[in-house]
Amino acid sequence: MNKKMAEYIQQNNGEIIAKWQELMKNEKNERSFQMMPQDLMDQTSKEFADLMLSNLLESHQAYESRLNDFAEKVVRLGWSVTFVTKAIDHFSEVVFEGMEDAGLITQENFRAFFKEFNNWIIPIRDSTVATYSKTWERTVSLQKIALQELSASLIPVFDKVSVMPLVGTIDTERARLIMENLLEGVVNHRAEVVLLDITGVPVVDTMVAHHIIQAADAVRLVGAKCMLVGIRPEIAQTIVTLGINLNEFTTTSTLQRGVEQALAWTNRKIVEVEAE
Repeated sequence: MNKKMAEYIQQNNGEIIAKWQELMKNEKNERSFQMMPQDLMDQTSKEFADLMLSNLLESHQAYESRLNDFAEKVVRLGWSVTFVTKAIDHFSEVVFEGMEDAGLITQENFRAFFKEFNNWIIPIRDSTVATYSKTWERTVSLQKIALQELSASLIPVFDKVSVMPLVGTIDTERARLIMENLLEGVVNHRAEVVLLDITGVPVVDTMVAHHIIQAADAVRLVGAKCMLVGIRPEIAQTIVTLGINLNEFTTTSTLQRGVEQALAWTNRKIVEVEAE
């Protein structure tokens, strides 16, 4: 029966993919498939059909290789795991109904084919979901590491003056990374003034403020001054409401003002030079 199923899919591949695409487009809660360019949709649909067919014809190793490649692709395309399982169910539905219409599945062999379809679909659904989940977790982990590295670097802007732009939510793990990079950067760049720019931090609560205060204290211990810049009005209001004490900080609303203050601390200033 596996052979008959495989032959039917191979002989009617184009028609199956077309019907499957229509079912996928009708999934109203999922826009990722509907928003795809037609050429990308056709290519992805063919790869999916080949994946479903390979589970019937190819070795387990070859199928696993296809599955890993496809899982990485749909994660990049933004497919949810629910959408992936619907894709599998819709494909089997199209094939089953097509084989019924072609007279290959009859009342006499219905139960046998139904059992064979379950033996085909259930394992492929389980393995696909498992592979998708691993791929998604690995992707999220890599993205998190990349964000941490990008948003916790100390950047020298002038001699003795460095800036650390903070982006995104600051949790305990990120606070540890910020502290390490901050202290290492102060020593390596011989910074005397460090500006912590929180323009890109969406929320400053008690925990975030605690991490920032700890970082400033650590900077002072290695002989540098720390300034907090990028305090937006809503952040200032939150700090006051929560009763967070930032009295030991010099704070400014913008990075530009912070740089001007940092230069003053190092006995320098920005002056305009008239063109001759």
